[in-house]
Amino acid sequence: MLPVLGCRTTVRQMIMQKQDLVKSSTNSDSQTKRDFGSFHASNVQELLSLSEDYVPPSCPFITPSFEDYISTGEKSVTFGKNAKKEFFLLEESCCFLNHGAFGGVLKQALQTAQKWQEHAERQPLRFYDRQLLPLLVHVARRLAAFVGCDPKDLVLINNATFGINSVLASFPLKCADVILTFNITYGATKKLVHHICTKTGAINREAIIQFPVTGKQQILELLERELDRGDIKLVIVDHIPSNAPVIMPIADMIQACQRANVRVFVDGAHALGALSLNIAALDPDYYVSNAHKWLCCPKGAAFLYVKRGLQHQVRPVVVSHGLGSGFNSEFIWSGLHDYSPMLSLHTVLDFWSALGPDHIRGYMTKTAIDGGHILTEAWQTRLAAPDDMFGSMVLVELPTSIQSMFSTIDYDAAEMVQNILYKDFDIEVPVKSLQGQLYVRISAHIYNEKSDYDKLAYAIKLISQRDTDMNP
Repeated sequence: MLPVLGCRTTVRQMIMQKQDLVKSSTNSDSQTKRDFGSFHASNVQELLSLSEDYVPPSCPFITPSFEDYISTGEKSVTFGKNAKKEFFLLEESCCFLNHGAFGGVLKQALQTAQKWQEHAERQPLRFYDRQLLPLLVHVARRLAAFVGCDPKDLVLINNATFGINSVLASFPLKCADVILTFNITYGATKKLVHHICTKTGAINREAIIQFPVTGKQQILELLERELDRGDIKLVIVDHIPSNAPVIMPIADMIQACQRANVRVFVDGAHALGALSLNIAALDPDYYVSNAHKWLCCPKGAAFLYVKRGLQHQVRPVVVSHGLGSGFNSEFIWSGLHDYSPMLSLHTVLDFWSALGPDHIRGYMTKTAIDGGHILTEAWQTRLAAPDDMFGSMVLVELPTSIQSMFSTIDYDAAEMVQNILYKDFDIEVPVKSLQGQLYVRISAHIYNEKSDYDKLAYAIKLISQRDTDMNP
């Protein structure tokens, strides 16, 4: 047992160290400043502000390397079925054309996430109380560089839904203010807007985009007409709408809103990975995206961007220890949960860097559009928009032989066709009902290839030849 004097000396030393730490908290160059709550970790806002002085935390284990996939500047990996085996856990037998729904995790990133889970459980206090916040800051800094914005303007969140809820719950609305959405706005967002309007007395007005879309100008003219009415406070637009995956002319739409002094929220849930992003150049007021879709991160990682001058108005829907410590601090800790998907973003970004973002996106876009043309030629139909408005997802009209099987084209009809493709042909692809027509929304990632779309084309032909009444 230690003598009493020795204990007192140790306590005095600890108190002096604590006082020195408090004094150092006024030094903006310090990476050891206590931030909030009981966390014994570096200050989040300071770590995000550092440039040359920033020292990233080390990883406690070896992470996957993708250096072997680069050889003298040429990408050595073959996309298609080989990539499916090498990088994904998808069933080999399934013709998976629905990456846009919940993504498909990069298996090396899932391994990294599992290592983080194990590391956390070996010494939970050390991980959550001392290591986690600086680790998350490092991820945020890398992701911000990938999407083209200042890391102080980006926060890590679990999913896009959390982000849009946080913004709308904080948005200063009053009775009769108008929120503009579109007929192809994501369904959950429509419900959220309705909920917010019910609480505040605001009005949700829906602009109707007619399909097939003739071009970007059609959408811009529709937005301009709505803005000319002069009563809109907020425009919510999907960068790539889920049900009708045309790439919206976001840059021009943002500029139109700025000219009208109207704030704009871009729901980019499908954009991260599918498109090359430069959010600072786009200059939206708010932007949200998921990392589990086209970027292929484990489920539970996303980001929210908020323009610097608006950050003081936005609060996370889950308020915790970071309240009052700064925009990034308020979002970085939303209570105890599994942070491993966010931390595995390092492996995901390493993968994209090694194989080349333009190389990956180029393959996805070309494969999706080529796949769309395979289907239109086989079915004698058309795409729902011009080629240059599609990326890694394409909307293709189903043939008349399928449409004519139903007395009413609606959600039930779409679901019936989708279930037949799944149950009888092991093809996973969403079927959409849009303005009285049935479409398939095909996806393409680096594991897809021409044979996938050939299989879908043939399956629809077989279904159309069945002498079956498809009406319920």
